[in-house]
Amino acid sequence: MKVSEIREMNPDELQEKLLSMEEELFNLRFQHGIGQLENPKKMLHVRRDIARFKTILNEVARESK
Repeated sequence: MKVSEIREMNPDELQEKLLSMEEELFNLRFQHGIGQLENPKKMLHVRRDIARFKTILNEVARESK
């Protein structure tokens, strides 16, 4: 997901999307552990997207103070 798309979201949407991405990462790790993951690079992309969301959430929190 692009940073510009993430910045357009409000904080509630960001938090909701972050939770769903963390669940997705959990499921990918589980699939990887049992050998059913077809695309291991998907884990990398999801981890990076989670980092992007957390960074923007922190920026929003700093701006509101």
